[in-house]
Amino acid sequence: MKTMRIKGLLGVCLLLPGLAACGASGTASSGAPNAARSSGAVTTSCGLDMRVPAPPKRAISLEQNATEIMLSLGLADRMVGTSYQTDPVLPSLAAEYKKVPVLARQYPNHEAVLAKEPDFLYSTLSSAYADEAAGPRADWKKLGVPAYLSVHDCETVKLTADEVRFDTIFNEVKDIAAVFGVEQRGEKAVKDLRVRLDRAVREAPKNTGAKLMWYYSGTTTPHIAGHGGLPSTVSKQVGVDNAFDDIRQKWPAGNWEEIAERDPDVIVLADLTRGGDGDSAGAKKRFLRANPVASQLDAVRNNRFIVVPGSAMDPSIRSVSLAEELSKGLTALYG
Repeated sequence: MKTMRIKGLLGVCLLLPGLAACGASGTASSGAPNAARSSGAVTTSCGLDMRVPAPPKRAISLEQNATEIMLSLGLADRMVGTSYQTDPVLPSLAAEYKKVPVLARQYPNHEAVLAKEPDFLYSTLSSAYADEAAGPRADWKKLGVPAYLSVHDCETVKLTADEVRFDTIFNEVKDIAAVFGVEQRGEKAVKDLRVRLDRAVREAPKNTGAKLMWYYSGTTTPHIAGHGGLPSTVSKQVGVDNAFDDIRQKWPAGNWEEIAERDPDVIVLADLTRGGDGDSAGAKKRFLRANPVASQLDAVRNNRFIVVPGSAMDPSIRSVSLAEELSKGLTALYG
C-alpha cells in the first residue's frame, strides 16, 4: 500500500487476519443492526430483503467470525460447511468445529457452495460474497437462499455502520439465533458477554490519562486504529484515549514521523498468525526497537506494550475479549 500522511488520509483497504480482500468500511451513518428477527418472515440484511421460510438446516458460514458465532449458539448440527479459518478456533469451540466440513482454505467459489445445497449463508465480511468467492447475495436470493451479512461490512458504504458498537455486535448474535429458532441461546450468549464486558470495564484502572496507539500490521507503513473501529470503541469503554481517534477512518495507514509527533503512552500490539510483514507481536516489537524513529517513542523506550490477539480486533464473538485484554494490560502497567 502507498504510504500516506495521517493528516490527509484517504480510504485504505486493511488486510484483515489472513484475508487479502476487503469490504466497504466507510463512515456511513447507519448504525442500526440487521433485522433478521424471526424465521418464516421477510428479513433485511445490509439493505437486502431475504426470506427465511424455516430455521435453516444446511447453513454455511463463509469465514471464521461467522463460524464462531454459529458454533457459540450450538449450531454445528445445522452447518454443512465452513471456510476461511484465519486463526486457531476458540478452544471452547474446537470440538464442535471439527464436526463441520471445511469447504476451502480461503473462500469457496460459487460452484463449491452451490454443491452443498445450502439453505442459508452467513458472513461478517462482504468479501465472502465477491464474484470470485461465493458470489453476490442478490444472486443467491434469486436461488431462494438467504445470505446474511454483518452491518459492520455491508457491500454499500452508506449502509455500513459508521462505528462498531457492542450493542450492534450483540444484536447480530441475537439475529442469527432468531433465524435458527434458538432465541434463548442467543439471549444467554449475549447476557454472558455483557457480564464479561461490564467486569472488564469495572476492573480497568481509572484516570490513567493514557493515550493508546493500536498497531495492527505493517512496518514501513503501519496500519493503526482511527475512529469508528472496535479499538476506538473499546478504548472509550475502558476509559482511555485512542491517540488517533480524530482520524475519521477505522484503519488508516500512517507513518512513523507523525506517530512520533503524537507519541502515544501505550502501544497495543495485534498478534497476527498469518505470517506477513510485522504481523506477530514479536515482529512488531523487534521493528519498533530497531527503527530510528519508532525506537524513540516513549512507549517503546519504557516497554509499555499490551499484546492482544489480532482476531479480537474484528467485530465478532471475540470482541469482549479485547476489552478484557486491554483492561488486564492497563492494570499491569498502571496498577
